[in-house]
Amino acid sequence: MAKIDDMLGALMALHPKLIDLSLDRIERLLERLGRPQDRLAPVIHIAGTNGKGSTVAFLRAILEAQGQAVNVYTSPHLVRFNERIRLGKSGGGKLADDATLIKAIEHVRQANDGEPITYFEVTTAVALYLFAENPADYTILEVGLGGRYDATNVIETPLACAISPISYDHAEFLGSDLTGIAAEKAGILKRGVPGIIGPQDEHVLAMIGVEADAASAPLMIHGEDWTAYEERGRLVYQDEDGLLDLPMPRLAGQHQIDNAGLAIATLRRAGVRLDPAAIETGLRQANWPARLQRLRQGPLVALAPEGSEIWLDGGHNPAAGEVLAEAMAGLEERVPKPLVMIAGMQTTKDPQGFFAPFAGLARHVLCVPVPGTDASFDPELLAELAMAADLPARAMADVRSALISIAKDGDAGGKDGNAPRILICGSLYLAGAVLKENGPLPD
Repeated sequence: MAKIDDMLGALMALHPKLIDLSLDRIERLLERLGRPQDRLAPVIHIAGTNGKGSTVAFLRAILEAQGQAVNVYTSPHLVRFNERIRLGKSGGGKLADDATLIKAIEHVRQANDGEPITYFEVTTAVALYLFAENPADYTILEVGLGGRYDATNVIETPLACAISPISYDHAEFLGSDLTGIAAEKAGILKRGVPGIIGPQDEHVLAMIGVEADAASAPLMIHGEDWTAYEERGRLVYQDEDGLLDLPMPRLAGQHQIDNAGLAIATLRRAGVRLDPAAIETGLRQANWPARLQRLRQGPLVALAPEGSEIWLDGGHNPAAGEVLAEAMAGLEERVPKPLVMIAGMQTTKDPQGFFAPFAGLARHVLCVPVPGTDASFDPELLAELAMAADLPARAMADVRSALISIAKDGDAGGKDGNAPRILICGSLYLAGAVLKENGPLPD
């Protein structure tokens, strides 16, 4: 892993001084690699702001439950770079191992020949090269940022394009106009290729419609052409092809119903023949670390008061805050426990927007720095921003210190025997650091 990081770090020296939104660099590099994007198994391409990673997890789990081999590219990684590239095999894929990645990175480096290139363009080229060399039944590509000019948007005719809920994020690149963000993400839509659309703001949906018309892409829209909802503890999915009565997803949170529905709708609209038993198995087996993940054991968990619940989530924008607050409120209704948050965020994010939905729900916010990034909010400032969102808050040195404080000082009832529900949140970098220290590592 260290050698992989060193190799990719060395390529960072080639990063353009300014990131111009363009596909020119990645297309040039792929030409030198023999156009691996033309030799992939049928591609499902997915963009969006929140939920696209979970949707990828459902897509992969359902297809693998049918015995199909699936190559998968996602980002970012939590602990190891290997998490980004999964090579498909019948019976279940595996993360690309170090030796395979080292060889592929070196091959891509030589092909690039010192030309300006971004980190994500390099990693995308590595993934596409490996996927072309590793035949599979399907390929799933997750957009990194935006859509139209994302390095993954080099597939001329995907099998299907999916767009999960769109909200504000990466304002430094995508701007602060929601319809403009929607236009960029809808840039993955292609002529004649079905576009399957998850739940959206009405203005976002209107802009997706404009882009779809321009691209001559037929749409299948949540609430119009497909729907998914919970009924009597079951997930009910329905579209023009009929109704499915399914188990609730393994992934926690009501929002995962929509993500599972988007995955099912995408596969059905793409013409994939689905065995209902495989859908059920996929929903039960889908795994996506640091997305409302319950941590049940490990050295960090051991620091919390006995009887506590610890949840980990990498969500970091206002829409993610709303989803997380809704999930915590749902848990509170079923099993009441005082909620305390341990939060760290990057300075490119909107802390007040993220914290606002937790007002009146969280007893306390313990603010920590985000390891592994130079763009972390100072915990004192983050605490001020949390208090501005009507949440009691104070700064802590790190997650470990915060957990010790909960146990010793009684934050959110930890000392008096009323064991708390602890949500560690605000950054995927923070989530990755927690998994690295506590486990289990993503596989």
